[in-house]
Amino acid sequence: MTSVPLTKFGAELLKEELHQLKTKERRIVIDAIAEARSHGDLSENAEYDAAKERQAFVEGRIAELEGKLSAAQIIDPTQLDAEGRVVFASTVDLEDLDSGAKVTYQIVGLDEADLKLSKVSVTSPIARALIGKSAGDVVEVQAPSGPREYEILEVRYI
Repeated sequence: MTSVPLTKFGAELLKEELHQLKTKERRIVIDAIAEARSHGDLSENAEYDAAKERQAFVEGRIAELEGKLSAAQIIDPTQLDAEGRVVFASTVDLEDLDSGAKVTYQIVGLDEADLKLSKVSVTSPIARALIGKSAGDVVEVQAPSGPREYEILEVRYI
């Protein structure tokens, strides 16, 4: 498996989810399976089928998280020295040149991307356009509504 880039914060979120799945969700699923088995015939027991399906999901997610964390390349943005360039984990202040609207994004790993929190995946069109650029540069982003131009106002490593 190739390395999975994660911010320090993103790695902590995945560790918390893994802990939750292993300590709480697993126990809930085991109890649900035991309860469903106590109802008798398993061949037509919808509760048993649902509990086994949930168990498969939980175990699959545990394996996925363990794999990602073991292959993680954890990056602390405060330790970056990219000489003002946009890199993974940096926070970028932008101005939309058409509307004048100002936005701020942090470039993060796929698992931690959340647009509501202004965190965009390193694989997103906007992040791909920004990587390697510096404050003052103008980038063109291929958005679903068509191309948009942004000026990079500031690059921070916070």
